Amino acid sequence: MYIVGLNGSPNMEGNTSFLIGRVLEECSKLGARTILLDIGKIMGEQKCGYCTVCSNPCTGSCYKGTALEEAFELMKKADGIVIGSPVYFGSVSAQLKAMFDKTRKARVNKWFYNKVGLGVSVGNARFGGQEAALKAMHDMMLVNGMIIVGDGYIDDDCGHHGVCAMRPARDDENAVKRAVISAKRMVEVCKATEGIRFN
Repeated sequence: MYIVGLNGSPNMEGNTSFLIGRVLEECSKLGARTILLDIGKIMGEQKCGYCTVCSNPCTGSCYKGTALEEAFELMKKADGIVIGSPVYFGSVSAQLKAMFDKTRKARVNKWFYNKVGLGVSVGNARFGGQEAALKAMHDMMLVNGMIIVGDGYIDDDCGHHGVCAMRPARDDENAVKRAVISAKRMVEVCKATEGIRFN
């Protein structure tokens, strides 16, 4: 089993990275191989950091030979993808949104179809827009045909939309607990859906 984490924060070692790291660490304990990708760094290296619909259908020429192409290749191999973002004006970071805008070729070719997706969000306050940001991530996953899981597990509870934290995330005991619970759910659903993935 292979699970990819996407740190949508421009901060490579901040709250979002920490929380995704907790999910991935628990997934590793449960037998999965994991990797964390820093989307801010990847998108910062793009010649054009946002989609201009330069071709239709998309050929992926704008990211050919770049770190973004490598990221998409890793995501194609994944069973599960953990997507994380800080809350920016009630939604996800520009970097994460820009990356998903460039998944047009991925969508047409069903690269992420039936991959299991989990959202992680960190806000500046307890009710700082985390669930709104998670909903935006859910839209990105649904448009790519992914299977969304929340932060629940049978031995705990059904959970909610995903892992929500208030910064500093490492001090948010509830969020850290939900990250561990969500990892169990991620691994469970990845195992159960192994035979229906497109790639």
